[in-house]
Amino acid sequence: MGDMIQSALGSLVVGFAALTIQNAIMMVIAGVLLYLGIKKGCEPLLLVPIGFGAILVNLPLGGLTAEGGLFRTFYEFGVITEVFPCLIFIGIGVMTDFEPLLENPKILLFGAAGQFGIFLTLLLALALGFSLLDAAAIGIIGACDGPTSIYVTSKYAPHLLGAVSVAAYSYMALVPVIQPPIMRLLTTHKERTVRMEYPEKSVSPTLKLIFPVVVTLVTCLIAPMGAPLMGMLMLGNFMRECGVVSRLTKASENEIANVVTLLLGLSIGATMEGAAFLRGETLMILGLGFLAICMDTVAGVLFGKLMCLLTKGKINPLLGAAGISAYPMAARVVQLEGRRHDTNNWLLMHAMGANTGGQIGSIMAAAIMLSVLKGLGVAG
Repeated sequence: MGDMIQSALGSLVVGFAALTIQNAIMMVIAGVLLYLGIKKGCEPLLLVPIGFGAILVNLPLGGLTAEGGLFRTFYEFGVITEVFPCLIFIGIGVMTDFEPLLENPKILLFGAAGQFGIFLTLLLALALGFSLLDAAAIGIIGACDGPTSIYVTSKYAPHLLGAVSVAAYSYMALVPVIQPPIMRLLTTHKERTVRMEYPEKSVSPTLKLIFPVVVTLVTCLIAPMGAPLMGMLMLGNFMRECGVVSRLTKASENEIANVVTLLLGLSIGATMEGAAFLRGETLMILGLGFLAICMDTVAGVLFGKLMCLLTKGKINPLLGAAGISAYPMAARVVQLEGRRHDTNNWLLMHAMGANTGGQIGSIMAAAIMLSVLKGLGVAG
């Protein structure tokens, strides 16, 4: 009897014996992610399941990522197959209103300028010794678009998925902290107080219905590798605007998006096992991702200054900061920064137009990158 009790007690403590210092550190990091999501409201829908998933995966001997394990099943079904990011983009499309962009189409150019950091970071990652595929995954953090980052990374650098995903979503949440100092540094008080007129006529329902179809055709013909992401984004928007599939739009915006977000968060957390995550390259990825977001903002604001000059002061340069894909946070940052210097300046709808342009721009940048990689023969 004594031997049986001793054996039972031994089996109960085997988990503690197998716990490594890396596992313990990752649990602390997971706790930080949970704190940011719960107390600070930083992307809670993703950071909470990512944080809890990271705790679970760092509990030894749980078998969650073993062959047939729960997290392994989620990862293989939804991440490796690219199903989760694409389903999320349908929901994003349903929730996106392109009317502000269509009212002032030239604002779409901000969405292109706001992707500069992606390609600069790619070059820096290559200079630091990362492979071309790894550098592409790191650079895409500059899209400031979690699903796009996950899509590209899971496709060509799955071993970096944890670090890239955490960087992408953390920096998305920190946009209100990262962008304002850069915006103030690069603009004058006069530029920040530029007021922009709102058009008197609204966009016709027909144009809003045609727009997602045209964007899909043009962008996917230019860069076919972006068809899954762009196609799903525009499908969601088309369902929103056509007005005859309300059940599908509601499901895409709510039930489907919520379930997929949960499973995606757990799948990302499952990649954050201590031994694989705690490496020098993880810190490099986090640093390069931060630089990418900063350079996106710099490029967008500088382009905004150029637009302000060319239009003789009719465009506020702050709009350039909304050219990233952090929707709608970047637009809100522009609105708040504009009102900080002129309480009667209302830039929100113009900023929303630039922000939706940033969504299109980020997917297009990823599509071009993937198409180039395929053309070079380094990616399938």
